[in-house]
Amino acid sequence: MMTFRSNFKQRFLLLAVKIIIQSIALLPLSVCHRLGHVMGLILFYLPNRHLNISKTNIMLCFPHYSTLQQRNLVKHSMLELGKTVMEMPVIFHAPHKRIQSYVKQVSGEHYAEQALIAGKGIILAAPHLGCWEISGLYCSIRFGITSLYRPPRMVYLEQLLLQARQRFGAKLVPTDTQGIKQLYTTLQNNGVVGILPDQDPGQSTGEFVPFFGIPAKTMVLLARLARKTKAPVFFVYSERLPKGQGFHLHFIPCHCDLYGGELSQAVQCSNAMVELCVTRIPTQYQWSYKRFRTRPAGEPELYHNKVKP
Repeated sequence: MMTFRSNFKQRFLLLAVKIIIQSIALLPLSVCHRLGHVMGLILFYLPNRHLNISKTNIMLCFPHYSTLQQRNLVKHSMLELGKTVMEMPVIFHAPHKRIQSYVKQVSGEHYAEQALIAGKGIILAAPHLGCWEISGLYCSIRFGITSLYRPPRMVYLEQLLLQARQRFGAKLVPTDTQGIKQLYTTLQNNGVVGILPDQDPGQSTGEFVPFFGIPAKTMVLLARLARKTKAPVFFVYSERLPKGQGFHLHFIPCHCDLYGGELSQAVQCSNAMVELCVTRIPTQYQWSYKRFRTRPAGEPELYHNKVKP
């Protein structure tokens, strides 16, 4: 009986989510961003965990900001978070030509195209900045891309996400040994690999290196892929343009050394590049993510106390 109820609940939730997503997907992007702006105001003025986490992260990463500057950054990050939520149904359902029409400008793509000529493949590192979903879709259209995939906590959303992200030829592989092997194979075949470089890998893997001056558990996979294959690395993000105009996609060649020295130095290089991207449009970073969730031995938890409004 319990299994039946659980399955029924999941099917009902999936149906409800599909109806909501498909309804929002019919709206113009500009309308979705206006609705997202309203959602962001609600997130800013009403107590919630996204607001609390964002306040904590921004206070940690921008201690040199005044209280007013931190508050303004928190507010604008909530507005951008609202836009992120409301634009996803459109991005997930838009056809090929519509996705391309949303990308109003692309900078640095020629660097990636030139790198592919060398025959070593390329690695695209896409932090949670701007609209990372459209970055993945655009790159799957342009290059074909193989990316690591971590299933969502809400299991009933998994199939929706897989269908949306793979509909233009992208290949999503699991975050296990077989999935990582497929990344190496893709690069050996002069293909394109996509990685989210700013996720906390947890206690079992990764290294602690600074992120905005705070020790952050950081994945080593990006550095290891680059060092073993010698594939060029580009950091990619889609800047959200004002008034729902679309997006400006940026390809930035890695400026620091991922290939030599100690592994920890290469991992620190990865974080430095993410910082570089974030400082260009800090309001569009996902500050509501618990980037400093895993702490070095002996250091206190950073997110258990609520931050006062």
